[in-house]
Amino acid sequence: MKVSTFDADVRRALDSLPPELAAKLENVAVVVEDENGEDPDLFGLFEQSEYLPARIVVYRRPLQEEFGHDAGALEEEIRTTVLHELAHYFGIEEDRLDELGYG
Repeated sequence: MKVSTFDADVRRALDSLPPELAAKLENVAVVVEDENGEDPDLFGLFEQSEYLPARIVVYRRPLQEEFGHDAGALEEEIRTTVLHELAHYFGIEEDRLDELGYG
């Protein structure tokens, strides 16, 4: 899969947010990286520190390895990953995401 296609899938996931929810996003960056050095199987990560913007990272390599055989499945998992990490931005904990099917 081309990098631009993966990035476009991330952008589509963000664009699919309801406008009232998207309007509440402030001081958050969404970036794509190849993989997490500490956990190479991680699909995404939400990071927040006191003095920097919040950061959502979507990791390309593990998602492509797991779902790259099916473009539709990959796009859906990218969307799920983006929504999962955005939920952390809004304060939703991992247990609740599991209950909602976004674990």
